[in-house]
Amino acid sequence: MLSIIIAAHNEEPVIGSCLDAIRNGLRTDAEIIVSANGCTDRTVEVAREHRAAVIDRPEPGKPGALNAADELATGYPRVYLDADIRVPEGGVAALERLLDQGALAAVPRRRVDTSGRPLAVRAYFAINERLPVFRDGLFGRGMIAVSESGRRRFDRFPAMIADDLFLDSQFSAAEKAEATSVEVVVEAPRTTKALVNRLVRVRRGNAEMRSASASGEVAVAIRPSDKWAWLRDVILPNPHLVFAAVPYLVITVTAALRARRAPDTADAWGRDESTRQMTPDLIGSTG
Repeated sequence: MLSIIIAAHNEEPVIGSCLDAIRNGLRTDAEIIVSANGCTDRTVEVAREHRAAVIDRPEPGKPGALNAADELATGYPRVYLDADIRVPEGGVAALERLLDQGALAAVPRRRVDTSGRPLAVRAYFAINERLPVFRDGLFGRGMIAVSESGRRRFDRFPAMIADDLFLDSQFSAAEKAEATSVEVVVEAPRTTKALVNRLVRVRRGNAEMRSASASGEVAVAIRPSDKWAWLRDVILPNPHLVFAAVPYLVITVTAALRARRAPDTADAWGRDESTRQMTPDLIGSTG
C-alpha cells in the first residue's frame, strides 16, 4: 500500500479539495497522512473530516513536517504532495507504473495557470515554462513519487526549504521519469509582487542547499544554476518571445538582488499566499 504525504501549514481553503481529489482518483488503497504544522486555522479539523491521518505539530516548517510524516508512514511508493494540488484521476497510478518500470522517482508534467494574471507574470512564465530544467527536474510540480529503493537514498529531509531540489539531486536523469499522460496545474502568483517574493524565497532556499552541499552538510551534489538557459534555450529558438524577455529579466534580476539580503522575518515555509485566497476551480487533469 502506498503512502501519500501532505505537509500543510494553514491550508484550510484547499486541503479538503486536495484530499477529495486523491480519494476520488485512487484505484487502490492508500495511506494518506497530513502533517499539519504551526496551523492557526482549521487545517487539522478539515483533514480529519476527510479521513486523513493527521499529525498536528505546533511548530511551522515543511522539512520537519515531512520528516514527521515519513516516520509515521509505512507504505511505498512514497508520494509527496503539496496541499494546493488536486491529483487527477489515475494520476497516482500513472506515477506508480513508471516506478514499476524502473524509475526511482516520477512526476507528472506541469502547466502553470497564468489566466487573469498581470502581463509581467504571464511574460515571466512564458519563458520559465520552457526552461529545459523543467524537462527532467522533479521540482515545480507539487507532486513527487519515490520508490522504496529511491527513498532509501537519504535518511531525512534537511532543515531547508528547498525540499524538491533536495529530492531532485538524489537521482540521475536516467533514474527520473515524467508521466506525460498526467498534468498538474500549478497556480501562478496573482500579482507581480507575489511572484517576486516567491522567487526571492526560492533563490534563498536553493542557495542555502547548494552551500550546504559544497560544505558537506548535505551529502549530495546539487545541480548548478544555468544563468543563460533563458536566452540559449528559450529566446533564440523562439524569437517571438523576445518581448517577454524584458519583464522576465527585470523580475529575475530584482529577485536575485533581494535574495542576497538577509530576510526581514523568519519564514518557515516561503510559499506564495496569493494563491491560497480561494480554492482554484481546477488544479489537475489528465491528458
